[in-house]
Amino acid sequence: MAYTDLSLDSGIILISILVVFGILIYNPAKFLGIPSFIIFMGIGLFLGNGDLGDPVFDDPQLTELLSGLALNIIIFDGGFNTSIENVKTAYKEGMILSTVGVLITAALLGGFTWLVTDLPLMSALIFGAVVSSTDAAAVFGILEARKLKLKHKTGTILEFESATNDPMALVLVTVLTSLSAGSGEMLSVYDLIWTFIKLIVVGLAIGIGLGLLTKIALDKISFQENGLIPIFTLCMFFIATYGSKLLDGNILISSYVFGLIIGNGTYKGRELNQSFNNSISWMAQALMFLFLGLQIFPDQLIRVFFISFLPAIFLILAARPLATYLCYLPFKNIPYQKKLFIAMIGLKGATPIVFAFIPLVKGVPNSPEIFNMVFYIVMYSIIIQGALLDPLAKKLSLKI
Repeated sequence: MAYTDLSLDSGIILISILVVFGILIYNPAKFLGIPSFIIFMGIGLFLGNGDLGDPVFDDPQLTELLSGLALNIIIFDGGFNTSIENVKTAYKEGMILSTVGVLITAALLGGFTWLVTDLPLMSALIFGAVVSSTDAAAVFGILEARKLKLKHKTGTILEFESATNDPMALVLVTVLTSLSAGSGEMLSVYDLIWTFIKLIVVGLAIGIGLGLLTKIALDKISFQENGLIPIFTLCMFFIATYGSKLLDGNILISSYVFGLIIGNGTYKGRELNQSFNNSISWMAQALMFLFLGLQIFPDQLIRVFFISFLPAIFLILAARPLATYLCYLPFKNIPYQKKLFIAMIGLKGATPIVFAFIPLVKGVPNSPEIFNMVFYIVMYSIIIQGALLDPLAKKLSLKI
């Protein structure tokens, strides 16, 4: 039976049951180091396989919309729990990694994928661009779950990079998708630079402006009901982030900056906001991974299993380390342990899968193959790089 045959009531009950099931599995699984990403996506993957000929769920547009909203909330919560003082010490390294690093990674991986697979050059470059950025939700989630505190602000740099590297990846994916689909004019270098700058500047400006306005309101307004404080904050957050999107700013940068400002305030009710944000962030993660899993079909995944392996290993062992090394050339006196750890821990997560919907929705040639290959890249990253976190940090004497 297709999901469209379900009534609204039945759909709500089914989704709720699946989320409850995932939560019950996650409790014991956490002790084994299994991330929530695998659990909730696995549930969706199991149910949305389409083996009976009529897929349970197949709606890329809806999945892209829900995933974008969830990712927005997750990054807001990550910013909320980040210290501004730490960001001040990390932004120089983080910005180079999130711009130049993304560009180098995309080019290297795209070129390598073109050489070792049957994908045409443009499709290979789109694939490289889609997985070029690290994932904020994965970085925030794994560092928090492992309670990993690192020397030299290493964790803060990874978090800052992952929260700010989406504009470059988004520009690359959007431009390459437009060219591949034949739906856009050839953009000049000036146009590309302007688009990139606008994404960052508008995203920052609106995130900072409405973040400060919200912080002032929380300081000055005496709410008659404490329960209204997180609701007010959440609504202001949506105004800021989707206002940024309407003005062609980057919604994820607005989310991170807004959360950073609100999270570093000392207003009454901050603890309420923190608890509420943590809950909706978990709900967002559960629903996002569940719907992403429903959208993926195992019979299609099997076809790209072997051709995804070499690009995944190249990304982890060559593209990311080389990009990191080149980005750190301008910086002196940076401990090699820190550079090596950052090079090896470029975690992927939901963001590349969400970005993979862009060519899929546009009907770009080979986009289903790209989408399924991205799934394997994310899985390899979570399993390999996620497993490396603790032992590598300990080996490099970075753990506090």
